[in-house]
Formats: sequence, C-alpha cells, structure tokens
Amino acid sequence: MTTSPIDPNRVLLTGENPYIRLSETDNGPVTTDASFWRILFSPGGPGHVLFLQSELTDNQPRIYTDNIAMTRWLQKEIQGTINPTFGNLELAEVESSFASSGNLRTSWTETVTAKNEIIALTWESLGESFLSHSFPGSNPDRPHGVSTVLIPANAAKVIINGKTASGRPFPRQRDSREHSTCALAFSESWLLPY
Repeated sequence: MTTSPIDPNRVLLTGENPYIRLSETDNGPVTTDASFWRILFSPGGPGHVLFLQSELTDNQPRIYTDNIAMTRWLQKEIQGTINPTFGNLELAEVESSFASSGNLRTSWTETVTAKNEIIALTWESLGESFLSHSFPGSNPDRPHGVSTVLIPANAAKVIINGKTASGRPFPRQRDSREHSTCALAFSESWLLPY
C-alpha cells in the first residue's frame, strides 16, 4: 500500500503569518497582539496586512494593508477565527507600505509605513525551526488546516513611532517542540476540503 504525497485538500492561501503576542506575566492578559500577513496568493489576491492591538494603539484594533480586498477576505475566512476582534469588517484600514529585513538565524524585522506612523515588528533570539501541519477539522474551533514552518522567538518587540510596547514573549510547548508566544511563520498554507 502506498500513501500519496499530495495533500487532498484545497489550498486557500499561501504566504507568511509571523505573530507577536506580548504579556507582562506568563499566562497573563495579552498587552500587544500583532498578526502580520504576507500573502502570495489567495482569492483576494496577493498583499500584506498587519492586524494590531496594543497599549500603543490605546488598546484599539487597527488594520494596515496594501490590498483591501485581500484583507476583507482574510478577515472573514481566517483572521476572524483566530481573533474575533480582527474579524470585524467595520474596522477601518490604513493604506500602508511594507518591507522586511534581517537574518533568519538571528533576528527579523517587518516594517509598516503609513501616513503618520512607522511600525517595526522585530523577532529576536530565534529558536530552532520546525514544520507544523494540522488537517482541516482537527481543531473544533477552526475548520481550516494549516501547514507552516514555525521559528519561535525568545525576544520580540513592537515599536510605533519610536515608542516600544510593554510586555515580552513567554515560552510554550507545541507537542514536544520548544515554542513561544511570538514566532515567525513562513511557508504557510491554509487548507479546506474540496
């Protein structure tokens, strides 16, 4: 008997989804939640979006993007299942440009430039990468499957116009692997059954 190397599910999107979730204490409330997406293809096309809520945004959710159609699709289809606050389609979006820099062995920065803001998301003290793959229906709260290369960050920061968000990452386990509340997530594909 042979097993097919082809995943039988439909690929909805592929790209990147690094995230930062900072807290003052382990298992304490999240003080900064940043979900960054660089999408290569999706039903809404390619593009970038940052979903951000922090004390630096007066705890108000914000959306920065260069593709509104992709962002609205992502909110409805995926981001709203991860964090319902960011699934709110009434949230205004800020037109922005995006750039990345760094070395994946040491640190990585995503920079978002909007009309009156420069936002830098930085992941540092990077751990060992691993591939995580869940199938559609394996999580009762989310219908999607996802395959991604995760690189945990033991240090991370969010800076808006020179001001740094409080809080820090905390270590986590993902199955038997060392993980973190902040990680780079590359080569990411989201799946649903046909």
